[in-house]
Amino acid sequence: MFSISRETEGRLRQYQALLVKWQEKINLVSPSTIKDSWDRHFEDSLQLLPLISEGVKTLYDLGCGAGFPGLVLAVARSDIEVTLIESDSKKCAFLSAVSRETQASANIQNSRIEAATAILPPPDIITARALASLEALFSYVWAWAENTPNLVLIFPKGENWATEVKDARAAGWAFDITETPSQTDKFARILVFRNLRKSPV
Repeated sequence: MFSISRETEGRLRQYQALLVKWQEKINLVSPSTIKDSWDRHFEDSLQLLPLISEGVKTLYDLGCGAGFPGLVLAVARSDIEVTLIESDSKKCAFLSAVSRETQASANIQNSRIEAATAILPPPDIITARALASLEALFSYVWAWAENTPNLVLIFPKGENWATEVKDARAAGWAFDITETPSQTDKFARILVFRNLRKSPV
């Protein structure tokens, strides 16, 4: 579906094989998605690539679990310094194994998001997939976004995306938003946020 080099696809297939192998021991993704993992997880992550500009240097993936989309992006865009933030140590062990086997230079931060915001500088881009509501995600990233007006947030969202946008605005968040239809789910959208701010009370 997406234009990637043969080498990149080979490394992602290696990642997929590791996912299947590790899934037998620890719950990395929903078991029902394993058979269709290439479409459900890898292609779904790859569709973020066109939304990431060439000049991007740093990207953080929050609560990345099995590495979607952050580790997929690290494999596909070796020019970006990707940091995977995950609190589950077993999942971090999996991420380390994939990073090592695929030679993806990803930094793995085994910590809660609240701890990461206290010690890591703001990145250029933040991603998160199937982690929390937009309202919660904005609260997580505010420590980075408050003084970083150019910060870009890329959040894939399911069929309730419009309700989440409405709820976030009702909760006092303001932002510029661009929505792109998902190529893996006709009801989903990839939401890109810029200029996150808190509305005056």
